[in-house]
Amino acid sequence: MSRHQNGEEEYRNPTEVKKSQIVMPCHANHRQELSVGELLKWMDSTACLSAERHAGCPCVTASVDDIHFEHTIGVGQVVNIKAKVNRAFNTSMEVGIVVSCEDLFSDSHWRVCQAVATFVSQRTTGGKVQLRPLVPCTQAEQVEHSLAAERRRMRLVHADIMKDLLTNRAFQQVEVQEAEKAVPAERTRVESVELVLPTHANHQVNTFGGQIMAWMENVATIAASRLCNAHPTLQSIDMFHFRGPSHVGDRLVLKAIVNNAFKNSMEVGVCAEAYQGEEPLRHINSAFMTFEVRDREGKPCTLPRIRPEPLEGRRRYQEAIARNKIRLDRKYIISCKQTEVPLSVPWDLSNQVYLSYNNVSALKMLAARNNWLLNSEKNKVSLYILEQKQVLSFKVETEVDIPAERAFMLLSDLSKRVEWDPNYERCELILRVDDDDVLYRVVTPSIGQGGASNSPSANQGGKVQDFILLASRRPPCDSGDPYVIALRSVTLPTHPPTEGYNRGEVLCAGFSILEVSKNISKVRKCVNCNL
Repeated sequence: MSRHQNGEEEYRNPTEVKKSQIVMPCHANHRQELSVGELLKWMDSTACLSAERHAGCPCVTASVDDIHFEHTIGVGQVVNIKAKVNRAFNTSMEVGIVVSCEDLFSDSHWRVCQAVATFVSQRTTGGKVQLRPLVPCTQAEQVEHSLAAERRRMRLVHADIMKDLLTNRAFQQVEVQEAEKAVPAERTRVESVELVLPTHANHQVNTFGGQIMAWMENVATIAASRLCNAHPTLQSIDMFHFRGPSHVGDRLVLKAIVNNAFKNSMEVGVCAEAYQGEEPLRHINSAFMTFEVRDREGKPCTLPRIRPEPLEGRRRYQEAIARNKIRLDRKYIISCKQTEVPLSVPWDLSNQVYLSYNNVSALKMLAARNNWLLNSEKNKVSLYILEQKQVLSFKVETEVDIPAERAFMLLSDLSKRVEWDPNYERCELILRVDDDDVLYRVVTPSIGQGGASNSPSANQGGKVQDFILLASRRPPCDSGDPYVIALRSVTLPTHPPTEGYNRGEVLCAGFSILEVSKNISKVRKCVNCNL
């Protein structure tokens, strides 16, 4: 706890760690902007201190999720980094990191980036440590605690996403577009060796994870510069994943090459390998970085084409196209505003994981809001409403004499809902994507003009409505977590709007089911509607 000037105590997360650093010329690049490598080191050390504050023992970086850099930071400005543990699992924990910039002369502040890192606790004698649970105390902490489970799920399937996408015929048939002035990919190849000294080690005598990320950023920047013969700007980094430790005395081999160049951006693949003496190389880390080149007005420049080398080069070329599609899909899904029409997002296998994550996280965030207004209460059923901008939300809560798992199974199978829900006239299973996500076509009766549909064109002419829904179900990640069934509209080329039906859209809807006792559960239904 900290104290206000009036003497009242202000809550502060016990795992929160803050770092403020003024940017000096020694931290800057040729443009007098803070080097991204230097920033990565500061972020990693701050997050590590937060993780160790919760674990009570040394921790190491396991991974850092995707980072998108929104702004650069100039010499003389102040970097403020805040890190706190969002959730502790059995032996690992998720740490949220927020980086902002402060201009001391204008007293202005702006966000630079945010990231999520995973740390693993380790005993000094070796072996992992069983972590104590983290209890969220505020609404914001409860939301992050809940979403951490969903982000963890997404990390675990990250490799499978790429594998599935690359087996798609559309990507297998991608041909390299030859151009007269295409730059050979081999020209962008960079290899650099660093000797790991005690100054590069952390307090556990392993190579500091932030230092490895900084060295990787350095060779990636050189590779990008060789393509465009200019000074590129790092826009984003795909996940850093540490596959093994490095130690003082290691020779760290850093390799980078431009995998593909798009109109205004390029992807650079970079990896770090280590060895000592005559031992074989050990894979330490790998990542993909996206760069842009900007003109004097800050606008992105058109980049030259890349000519990949045969075999491995063509594989990297195709994989870069797949990753770029994932980035664009994810950016569209995340940036889609609730008040925009159409609300539905195109579904395909490449964006399924991110759509599912967005589906569940939207419902969890809606249910966790603390400004709901109780509208009515009858027969132990409570109705709450929430109006914000152009969106009206409803929440219904009640307790039922059914075990939570049983209620979850009944509510998550939409095809059985026609048996008890008069608002479901017909439900067709389109595709069972996996154990957790299913696509349905639902037909509902016409309820007249001005009904509860999210679509402004719904119910015109008294036609029945149909919906293409992605149903994402999640069992509890840990004790105390609810069962979740999230619904949202998607579009499918195989199921366009048809004559005789008004295509409705669901922005965010679903159920959360919390176990009260062995045979009693609290069921909460939330629905978002456009006004």
